[in-house]
Amino acid sequence: MIAVTLAILIGLLALAIPVAAALGILGLALSDIYSRLPLSLAMGEMAWATSNNFLLVAIPFFVLLGEILLRSGMAERMYNALVLWMPWLPGGLMHSNIAACAMFAATSGSSVATAATIGTVAMGEIKKHGYSERLFLGTIAAGGTLGILIPPSINMIVYGVLTETSIPKLYLAGILPGLVLAGLFSLTVLGFCLWRPHWGGTRMTASWAARRAALPDLVPPLIIFLAVIGSIYAGWATATESAALGVLAALGVAAWHRRLSMRMLLQAFEGTMRTTAMIMAILVAAYFLNFVITSIGLTTQVNRFITSLGLSPTELLIVVIVFYIILGMFMETLSMMVATVPIIAPIMFQAGFDPIWFGIMVILLMETAMITPPVGINLYVVQGLRTRGKIDDVIIGTLPFVATLVVMLVLMSIFPDLALFLPRAASD
Repeated sequence: MIAVTLAILIGLLALAIPVAAALGILGLALSDIYSRLPLSLAMGEMAWATSNNFLLVAIPFFVLLGEILLRSGMAERMYNALVLWMPWLPGGLMHSNIAACAMFAATSGSSVATAATIGTVAMGEIKKHGYSERLFLGTIAAGGTLGILIPPSINMIVYGVLTETSIPKLYLAGILPGLVLAGLFSLTVLGFCLWRPHWGGTRMTASWAARRAALPDLVPPLIIFLAVIGSIYAGWATATESAALGVLAALGVAAWHRRLSMRMLLQAFEGTMRTTAMIMAILVAAYFLNFVITSIGLTTQVNRFITSLGLSPTELLIVVIVFYIILGMFMETLSMMVATVPIIAPIMFQAGFDPIWFGIMVILLMETAMITPPVGINLYVVQGLRTRGKIDDVIIGTLPFVATLVVMLVLMSIFPDLALFLPRAASD
């Protein structure tokens, strides 16, 4: 049964069938092959139950938040302000790319939106200052992955819904790992620029007066972050309500900078509808697939198979990490999450792993998948912004950051308190 499922899924993906359709077709095929009952009749109920989940209402809000920030010019002002504060480091603007991605991640909740937004602003600086193009592109693709680790995060919401884990605790758990990972990305740039100084481009200078004048442009992301995250921990709003507050704050920032217009809003709404429709289609298809594989006993079979291997918790963790890294080379991250987490998470919890900690590990593995060829979505986002050359340059420039993510996974395994310290402190 396991082999048949994998063969059908790989075949559908190889035919370049859209992910949502592939998951739905797989569910229907497994139902026809292994079930005596017409499980397809449950698809309508699956669609209703999925779209009627109050927590998932946060997804279109966070997508809209990112769309407004993208079109309000906030990202460009934030990036230009960071440029003035980071030029003294070897690698200059490449550190600004990572810092800007980290700040934008704290407001958008999406890795693709983060990479696309910062990449749009930063792409013109490569030749102007003589940077290594490959490494510069790598910082945008890798920095963009911070969008799903630093809260708020759409993927954390999905994980929380799938595993019935507290989303506020997941948000707290993502803060320290997100900051540590951003620091490791910057250390990676620093190491390469010390090794090959000409990769770091020409040094830029900025006066303290210019730096102080740019500080107000760093305030809006902080305001939005506090509106979203602060409202949750102050007890004023749920995760869904905080997303709505974030949208209001973004509208306020856009109005303050006189960028709020009917045209901008219509563009933001259209982008939100497109992205939300794609996400919900994947979720509905994945929920139906999970219902089918549970009904036909595939979940039990997988659990029995893994249990029969007699793996220790550490060995099990290594197997899961390798599994996700390999799967991430060929599958889109959100669909990978909703298709695998309901099966793998119970096994990990039974082995004694903390649901909050495992959630952050899953997010880190999703980040790795986003920049792992051949299907890493951020690679294609950055190449699309570049509009010239081969995607090989983006892939080569991103490989050092894939290694950095593996280092982060090892650190998280050795020091689980990186994720658990803040949730534990908030509970005490």
